Amino acid sequence: MTDTLSASPPRPSLRRFALLLALVGVVMIPAVILRIEGWRPNPLLDTFVFGAAILAAGFLLSWGAEAAEKRISAGLIVAIVALITVLPEYAVDFYYAYSAGANPGSNYVHYAAANMTGANRLLVGLAWPLLVLLHWRRTRERAISLLPANRTEILFLLLPSIYAFVIVAKGRISPIDTVVLVALFGLYMWRASRKETGADADDDDDEEPGPAAALMLLSPLRQWLAMGTLTIVAAAIILVSAEPFAESMIDSGRLLGFDEFLLIQWLAPLASEAPAVVVAALFVLSGRSETGLATMMSDKINQWTLLVGMLPLAVGLGAGHLTSLPLDARQHEEFFLTAAQSLFGIGLLLRFRLSLAGAAALAILFIVQVTLAVIWQSDEPRIVNTLTWLAWGYLVLAAILFLTNLQALAALFSRTGRRDGQRG
Repeated sequence: MTDTLSASPPRPSLRRFALLLALVGVVMIPAVILRIEGWRPNPLLDTFVFGAAILAAGFLLSWGAEAAEKRISAGLIVAIVALITVLPEYAVDFYYAYSAGANPGSNYVHYAAANMTGANRLLVGLAWPLLVLLHWRRTRERAISLLPANRTEILFLLLPSIYAFVIVAKGRISPIDTVVLVALFGLYMWRASRKETGADADDDDDEEPGPAAALMLLSPLRQWLAMGTLTIVAAAIILVSAEPFAESMIDSGRLLGFDEFLLIQWLAPLASEAPAVVVAALFVLSGRSETGLATMMSDKINQWTLLVGMLPLAVGLGAGHLTSLPLDARQHEEFFLTAAQSLFGIGLLLRFRLSLAGAAALAILFIVQVTLAVIWQSDEPRIVNTLTWLAWGYLVLAAILFLTNLQALAALFSRTGRRDGQRG
């Protein structure tokens, strides 16, 4: 198994890439047909068809972003890849937020918050540990080590995570939060465009991690045309599929007698986040583990800033006026837990590494919260109480990590102002 994981990737092939595109097209066509005909045969089937189309479109986006890696500065591409590959998640969550504004007092308010908190916790609790596990299976190294340049990602994970407690205190996500969080995202993109990735970056860039490496065989003009086509087609499929997928998730929960809130919180992000996770996993399997983890960190940053910050705007569009996204008792604790988990994840990264032990802690705590939510899905007060205690547990663990790494924390702020590629 180790030999398989450590083997070099197959040589780029336009023919192989064309076959993958054909396969993706076959997956997307049923969703287009159902949307054009307006036919909804069954909620479960609808969820599968439209979810598969969003997943396939996500892969198109990720391939286009991968291909752009040689055309854009190394520091900025990690942030751009993360932003592009998470667009399916944005589409689904924006639909719920828009519907919440158009239907005040409806469950769409809960669904928008559920999808956002679920996606954020899924990345830290499942995707990060998966990358460490793949890295260990491939190299037998017990941690993924980050580069000094990655202090940018760590810092811009920390800042919105601290600000998240302001939202917790207010009990709503307001337009003021939009300004703050979008500004943080813009500052992060600016810093990412200026940073260097270190001495190994040039060597790493010689090999692309995924199928999009085949596009490097084309002329620069054809590469840009291919990347643009992939992006446009994927965006169209996501726009066509987001609404029916979001609605079919709700109907499926009712049909199965299962809490639709949990389906929206966990199943929908699994489909929309899968392409981004696959891209990061390919980085790990191609010997670029720090880039894979940095991509997932960047994914978390843009969800924790841009996605959260844009929700009030989506709600306002639905309502027809500027407004906030309220957080009820459960959503308040879901957001509190998400912020606490973020701080714990950052604490594990303060020494510029994520170890197997740290990854195991993230995964175990994540599995516990999901399991308890499923078991007690019909007992809302117990779930809310559990979310609160889990959040405080994360905060205690985070406090221990921050207190034992005060020097690293101070260096994070003092050195980010320097050229990020410098060591020391």
